Amino acid sequence: MRVLVAADSAVTRAGLESVITQSPPLAVAGSVSTGNLNEQIRELQPDVVLLAWRRGLEESLDSWIESGPAFVLLTDDADQPSARAGFHSGLRAIIPLQASAREIAVAIEAAAEGLIVLHPDAVNARQAAGPGTRSAEAPDAPDALLTPREIEVLRLLAEGFANKNIAWKLKISEHTVKFHIASIFTKLNVSSRAEAVAIGIRQGVILL
Repeated sequence: MRVLVAADSAVTRAGLESVITQSPPLAVAGSVSTGNLNEQIRELQPDVVLLAWRRGLEESLDSWIESGPAFVLLTDDADQPSARAGFHSGLRAIIPLQASAREIAVAIEAAAEGLIVLHPDAVNARQAAGPGTRSAEAPDAPDALLTPREIEVLRLLAEGFANKNIAWKLKISEHTVKFHIASIFTKLNVSSRAEAVAIGIRQGVILL
């Protein structure tokens, strides 16, 4: 998985490059400041962009995300509205700047697989903010929460397919199917396939 590191601090870039270099199967595709990020994305065609966030980048975020690769955002303010809104336009992961090397690597791999990643610190911040901040992402709106791949998996769960069969139909590994199912359970706040399917049916994501 080719990762483009984007940060305005040379020290931060060096640290993130080291994390990627020491985390196979990841590889550094390039390392740039945010000023020429769009140009480097077009030239290098990375699978994932690892972006160290700073305030003032809000206006650029959407255009970067729309450029194609999965985005992993490193930030000290994971619950800011501009970062949360990015999930609706292609942002795949939000993790704190103080995350461990292992957490960063896992987030990159998950993002490359199409999963959405929220670090526990971000989840706790959103819960502390109260239910009023989550109206657009409530568990009863799965189509607003789930990625297209997760919706495919949910529909196959509704048809009664086992993990092995889902993997075969979607041409992905069984391990990846398990990742998708765990992500679906987390986003819909359920603990069983039946509960997930019930929400999908109720909201029209799964058609009977």
